[in-house]
Amino acid sequence: MRLKIAHLTHYQFAEPAVYGLQQIRLIPKTRRGQSVDDWNVTFEGALEQVHFIDQFNNHTLLIGLEEGANELIIRAEGTVVTQDESGIVGQHGGWTPLWLYHRKTELTRPGSAIQAICDQVGTGYENEVSRLHALMGVIAETVKYETGKTGVATTAEEAAASGHGVCQDHAQIFVACARLMGFPARYVSGYLMMDDRVQQDASHAWAEAYAEGLGWVGFDVSNAISPDARYVAVATGLDYMDAAPVSGLSFGSAQQGLEVSVQVQQQQQQQ
Repeated sequence: MRLKIAHLTHYQFAEPAVYGLQQIRLIPKTRRGQSVDDWNVTFEGALEQVHFIDQFNNHTLLIGLEEGANELIIRAEGTVVTQDESGIVGQHGGWTPLWLYHRKTELTRPGSAIQAICDQVGTGYENEVSRLHALMGVIAETVKYETGKTGVATTAEEAAASGHGVCQDHAQIFVACARLMGFPARYVSGYLMMDDRVQQDASHAWAEAYAEGLGWVGFDVSNAISPDARYVAVATGLDYMDAAPVSGLSFGSAQQGLEVSVQVQQQQQQQ
């Protein structure tokens, strides 16, 4: 499948910027199941400072706000060719050791609500992947998809205890539970082609866990499936903060407005 993606992020500032740095993770990975055909990231109101590969093998851009800027516009667009691998990404690679993905973070630290979900999953499954699919099902049943109830600072434990959240919360709850059950697990940010619309108001998020013999396997709790050819992975990390599309700080430029627009659509394969 050939997917055309356009992602616009538009910040408006109440006062002209004095200084600011933003970290951008908006360049998709090339890995099993997907290859980047062409991709471009442009900015208005900022200049690129450096482009590097971070500890989680993410393409990362550091940009500096132009002094006096009243807005920051970030455009990421291009095409990615995908194929259905039943969610299997494969064996671990890169600089970060596998054991690090057992690490608890402030956003994924388990409490009684996370433990209760793990207890519902239980044991006795045919294999590790079956157990992880069962975990996905329990979370989907326990934590209903509902917008407007959580934010980027909401922890997995808080979302699990409240019983509602969005894809970011589902992914972090899965990561927290999988680690508590003994699996290395990581958060994934990326894109999903919707069946019913092209225009979206946010990117997507899901989780991956490491199963012996298969390697990394993806689980999208919000849609109760493993990622297929409609998915494009952009960044991975221990939690949302490691894979956030845009993060940073600014001085003298209090944010007044934010507009995000995402379009994902299928293109006909070139012959």
